[in-house]
Parts: sequence; structure tokens; C-alpha cells
Amino acid sequence: MNHWTVVNQALVRKALAEFTHERILEPVAVGDRYAVGRYSFTARHYPLNHWDISDVVRDDGSAVDALEFITEFHEQLGIGREMLPVYLEEISSTLASAAYKLSKPDLTAADLVTADFQTIEAGMTEGHPCFVANNGRLGFGLTDYLAYAPETGAGVQLSWIATRRDRTTVSCSSSLAFDELMRSELGDDVLARFAVVADPAEYVYMPVHPWQWDNKTSITFAADIAQRHIVHLGSTDDVYQPQQSIRTFFNRSEPSRCYVKTALSVLNMGFMRGLSPSYMAATPAINDWVHSVVSNDVVLKRYGFTVLREIAAVGYHNRYYENATEKTSPYRKMLSALWRESPVPSLEPGERLATMASLLHVDRHGASVAAALVRASGLAPADWLRAYVDAYLIPLLHSFYAYELVFMPHGENLILVLRDAIPIRVIMKDIAEEIAVLSPSTEVPAEAERVRADVPDDEKLLSIFTDVFDCIFRFLSPLLDREGLLTPSEFWSVVAEAIRDYQSATPELAEAFAKYDIFAPEFALSCLNRLQLRNNQQMVDLTDVAGSLQFVGTLQNPLTASPS
Repeated sequence: MNHWTVVNQALVRKALAEFTHERILEPVAVGDRYAVGRYSFTARHYPLNHWDISDVVRDDGSAVDALEFITEFHEQLGIGREMLPVYLEEISSTLASAAYKLSKPDLTAADLVTADFQTIEAGMTEGHPCFVANNGRLGFGLTDYLAYAPETGAGVQLSWIATRRDRTTVSCSSSLAFDELMRSELGDDVLARFAVVADPAEYVYMPVHPWQWDNKTSITFAADIAQRHIVHLGSTDDVYQPQQSIRTFFNRSEPSRCYVKTALSVLNMGFMRGLSPSYMAATPAINDWVHSVVSNDVVLKRYGFTVLREIAAVGYHNRYYENATEKTSPYRKMLSALWRESPVPSLEPGERLATMASLLHVDRHGASVAAALVRASGLAPADWLRAYVDAYLIPLLHSFYAYELVFMPHGENLILVLRDAIPIRVIMKDIAEEIAVLSPSTEVPAEAERVRADVPDDEKLLSIFTDVFDCIFRFLSPLLDREGLLTPSEFWSVVAEAIRDYQSATPELAEAFAKYDIFAPEFALSCLNRLQLRNNQQMVDLTDVAGSLQFVGTLQNPLTASPS
């Protein structure tokens, strides 16, 4: 079967599964198969209304085509006529990237168990497990794709510019000065070279994604360049690798140096991937506060939970566009960058790193990395899962119950620290843009006040139910079941036992446990694809994220079926 046939079959399977999960499509049983329109398939059912779909065929026997599938069902999916071709373009891009991944040398799940951090990062093939159009990247051409897509693993030299200080927001962690960061990141020789072109007394040095410089900054900011508000400096010798988040780079030349996250005016999975200079002002302060909370909490320390701080940020204010737009406009987010700590210096001997997204990775032979890790660990499957749940879920639960502090804990935002193939702790990243404090009583520094969110009490625990149970565990459990390691009931029993043990060990939070019951029989189904199908330019209103969510009925809580 050729690559194009394989990826179309896979994407239609995913579309049927996720649109059924979100109750947009309703399969009808036909004998031992199911049908939606002129498509029929086999399926296994799992908790959380998860459909594990295989063997999709059309009634006329023709090859399954994802673009045709979306077009056929666009009215039922709620895709407007004007938006349909743009969504199809995202689907086409997702298919193209999947086909490219199949053309790479075969890297099995077993290979990834012992692979290095960045080989794993580039080896991921799926993207977000819930979103159907999850590799859109509209704006990239073929040359750009090969140069900057995470799955290519290509080395990238960032572009550097100098921006006038009076038009640039600079912010830094309380633990260091910006000049110190520049010296550690660039070195004296590079700083001296830059200073010849742009006086550091008048300018701030900023990294820019090469695509952004070529396609946006150099043209869209031409007036600022002509007036020498922006000066191009060239590149440095450091070679970076794009991460799954596409606009974040890991320093391959000096792994202990910071990640660099850059603005990228490419439409990908429901948003233009810019960075706001206004948000950059508070980014280090927010990170300092979260780091302080996490590092001083005895429970979180016991579980080894840590965060990678975004320790400095810069953002350029283009006065033309700021005068012409609302504050959330993508035109205000075209030229910013931040520096995030590297996880490498924190490693102890024998520890290794892997993106948590790798747990849901399935190789082209159908084997999962999660199952391969279980086998490599030598532990009983339930014991391996308990180690993972303790490292991942329990710190998130404690952060919620102790502070009503919630993260965005999807696979790409967490790094697993493994020892002998066993998850021993996790590291959370992407802090400032993706955390929220849901309690009005949790003390937050004035400069970090923007992270406070007004969320109804009955929706607060969706930070666990949706983000962990529905978006991670819903997929992980079938992978372990498929390879004969843990049945769904065994899986959720382990999760329930870990939560009960944590609650028993933390009686001081009993009132919060009762108020927000993790063992409630059901919870609201929050539909992610419905957000993208409604508006794939901006899935949610960033000024009211909670108010933008779409709920359709409820899901049975799989914890309630676990033994007491």
C-alpha cells in the first residue's frame, strides 16, 4: 500500500473516531460493522466514548480520501463554505506531513525506547491526539517544511536582529540580568560582532525564526527597517532543532543553553502562532511565581515535579500595526521571543529525557512506545503505570487542589525523566501562556495577575477530566490493552488507587477534595475539534477562554467503575 493511501486511511479513521467521540457523527451498527454515510468500519469501544476504529471502506470500493470525507460531511461538521477550503488546506498539509514521516527510515517503538531526546522529538508522527487537522502549518512551502518542520529533525541557525530599546519590551527573571543571559547564550565574540552593527546601548538583540524574517519581518516591517528601528544582524554558529511546538528550538550545539521560542506567523491548529510583546512583559514574573510555588511545595517536591522557567523575553512594538488593530490581533504578535531553561543540566546520572507525547506514539508496525517502555522496564504493567501516574497526574491534581493552579498538560508540554525505561518524574514547560489560577483567594503577584481566570466551580476540574483523562489517558489505555498489558478496568483501577493514596496522604485538603470530586460519576464533554471546526483562525477568545468552550453532554467518569 503506498504512503498516500496509508495516511488517508489513518486520518479518516481518526476523523471518524474523534467526530464520533464529540457526538458530531453517529455510527449505525450494521451486522458486525458500523456505518457513517457511505463509510463502514470495525470498531472497539473503550471508556470515555472512545472508538478504536479500523478497516474503513467506502460502499463503492474506492480508496478512502480524507479531503473528500471532510467535504462530504462539512455541513454536518459545521464547517462554513468560506472556511471549508482553508480547513481542507490544513487537512492536506496534515496528510502531506504524515506521508513524509512514512518516507523516513523506519524507527520502531523499541528503537525509541533507547533513543536520545532529540531523536525522539523528531520521531513523533501524530501531533495532538484529539485534533484531526493537527499539522496545518499554513504558510510553509516545501522548502520551509524541509527546513523547519519538527519531524525533519533539521538543524536551524536562527536569524538575529537588533531592535530599538524605546520600542522593545525586555523582561527578565529576578534571578538574572538580561545582559548576563545574552553573554551566556551568545558569547563575547558574537556580542562584539553584533555591537559593531548595532550599539547595545541603543538596541536589544533578539532571535527571529528564519521563516519569520524572510516572509514577515523583512517585508511587513520594512518601514521600521528603513528607519533603523530594526537592524538585521545575521545568524550565530549555534545549531538548533525545531520542537513539536514548531516555533520552539532546542540548542543542539550547546544543550545546556536555553530553548528559544519565537513568533511564527503560520496558521497551525486553530491559531496564528505569534507571540505578544505585551504578554512578554510579564512572562518571567509569572514563571518565577510558578517556580516558587512548585519548588516550595513539599508534596510536589516528593513527586519530583518541576517546571522549566521562561527566564527572559523580548517583544518589539510596531507602532503602525498597534495603532491599527485590537490588542489580540495577530499583527501585534509578529516579533517577540523568549528563552526557556533547558532540562539537560537538571539530569542525574542514569536519567534520560523524552517528550511525553512519545507515550502515545505508534510506529508503522502498530507497536506503541508506551508498551515498549513497559516491557523494557521489567516491571509489571500496573507498577509501571503507577509510576507514570504518580509522576504525571498526582502533581497536577495537587496543584489544582492546593492552589487551583492548572497547567496545559498535553504530551508536547511535558518532558518525561526516565530511568531504566520507568518515568520517575516529569518536567512541565510552556508556563506563562498556558497556566491559569482559578481561585480568587490564591495569592498571585501583581505583575502576574493576568493568569487569574474566572471559571465556574463546576467546570474547574475539567482541567483534569478533559486535559488528562480525555486527551491523554483515553488514548493511552487502548494502546496498553491492544498489546495485552493492561485491560481498561485494570488501567483505571491503577489511576483510582494512586488518587486515593494521594488523598489519604494529604488530609489537609479534604475540604477541596469534597468540593471538587474527582470521583464524580460523570463530567462535561468539552469538544476540541468543534472549536477548530467553528473557527480555525482562532479557536477561542483569548480574553475569555472558558467562555469559548463547547460542551456536548457528559462522559461517564471511568474512575467510578474502579473498585473501592
